[in-house]
Amino acid sequence: MATADIPVLETPRLRLTALTERHFDDYASMLADAESTRWVGDGQPLDRMNAWRSMAMLLGHWALRGCGMWAIELKDTGEFIGRAGLMKPEGWPDLELGWMLKPEHRHHGYATEAGSAILDFAWHQMHAQRVISLVRIGNEASDHVAERLGGEHIDNIDFLGGATHLFAYYPPHREVRRAS
Repeated sequence: MATADIPVLETPRLRLTALTERHFDDYASMLADAESTRWVGDGQPLDRMNAWRSMAMLLGHWALRGCGMWAIELKDTGEFIGRAGLMKPEGWPDLELGWMLKPEHRHHGYATEAGSAILDFAWHQMHAQRVISLVRIGNEASDHVAERLGGEHIDNIDFLGGATHLFAYYPPHREVRRAS
């Protein structure tokens, strides 16, 4: 299967690669878990058909916007542990960095490690001027990831019917404009 020029990113422990059909059973299992979906979309788990649609949408995002979500694999074993990436679907306030990990792989620093590589991609490959993370209020684990990645909590918004923290990230090389 072709993967539409989706780059592979590597970190010390992780490989971020195109989502493919070989990831689907694990991906569907993650999206069927209520704890995994609690903070995304409408907060409801997805059945296999809707997990397939989710995966297809994420892959299509690469063709439409030149970015999207990667499958996160452990480098040592190739095990699928979650997804992370950049997206800006219609109606989004800006380019978003998002992540989701399978329950047994949370609290190991994987989201932060993947997020750091993805921000580097945003700055150096996409030349993004800003990236955001939308974190539902109450999702303290994701608040902490956004903060560790250097996200600045700039606003609270109502997004898709839920109270949401808006974190902003800026390129390390941006100009700081001072008032004259």
